[in-house]
Amino acid sequence: MTLPGAAPEVTPDAHVPGGDVLATTEATLIYNTKAGGSERSSPDHLVEALHQLGYRPVYRATDSEDDLVQALRDAEGTVFVAGGDGTIRAATLHLAGRAGVILGIIPMGTANNIGRTLGIQGEPLDVIAGYRGATVQPFDLGRVTAPWGEDVFLEACGCGAFAEVLAEYNPDDGKSPLRAVQALGTALSAFDPTPIQLTLDTVPEPDETPYALLEILNTRATGPRLRLATTADTSDGLLDVIRIDASHRDGMLAYLAALARDDFEALPSVQSDRARVIEIPYHGQAFHVDGEVRQGEQGAVGSVRVECWAGAVQVLVPVAAPTSGAAPVGEATP
Repeated sequence: MTLPGAAPEVTPDAHVPGGDVLATTEATLIYNTKAGGSERSSPDHLVEALHQLGYRPVYRATDSEDDLVQALRDAEGTVFVAGGDGTIRAATLHLAGRAGVILGIIPMGTANNIGRTLGIQGEPLDVIAGYRGATVQPFDLGRVTAPWGEDVFLEACGCGAFAEVLAEYNPDDGKSPLRAVQALGTALSAFDPTPIQLTLDTVPEPDETPYALLEILNTRATGPRLRLATTADTSDGLLDVIRIDASHRDGMLAYLAALARDDFEALPSVQSDRARVIEIPYHGQAFHVDGEVRQGEQGAVGSVRVECWAGAVQVLVPVAAPTSGAAPVGEATP
């Protein structure tokens, strides 16, 4: 999927309704009735809550990709997306690079990795109430150029144990963070990767390394709430590179305990860096891009280039959310 390269800008006269200035009130509400938790708030309730903030929302039900395309084609102002990470991802890819449009996330899924990273949690009506006087913050995306084509991700992409787990993980059995953590721990203990030489911002690493896990994250967690990059910042113009040398890995219990403690990066076997551009030699290994798997191709060779698309979209962030670099609506960040 090829997307324009220009990052959107926040217009000087745009302010969140309920703040100091009431200016831009046009809004679209995208609502996925299939999202987990959608039974907690009806579209009518969400529309009324947005009205109370001063918005004039147009409600669009989206049960398919075609519905989403039609709903977003002429959307202006703020686009509120009520759904899980998959719905938010789909909407964001359509909005990326579009000037003058702000994304408002109303998490209603299971993992909610995007919302949790931004400090957006809780019941849908409480989330909307938290947007009174909210700030607008740039939200980076990741671009992938690979032998299989081009991709864009919100959360993460990578190869190694998690990509292999994701290929085997069956969401039809139920989206279980616990089951996913257990599967990852098992895979990290047994996965036998091919050594590769990683390049970060044009600087090659000294040696080829067999990475049991190689994840490039924009958000703090990916998949079924696996928090691998506990300090990731979606507005810093960088991606977090998390990796484990297979020859120095810890035991399964150590990884399970670290994920439970939320200090995965503190493990001795985990190396963490930040970079704008990452180049990964491709030997036909399986990759994942967010929740989608790019199956391995035996005998294939090439390179996978991952780069940060800084400020690809603008997102609403509650005032109390623990974010960095946020600016009041109408004030661009330096």
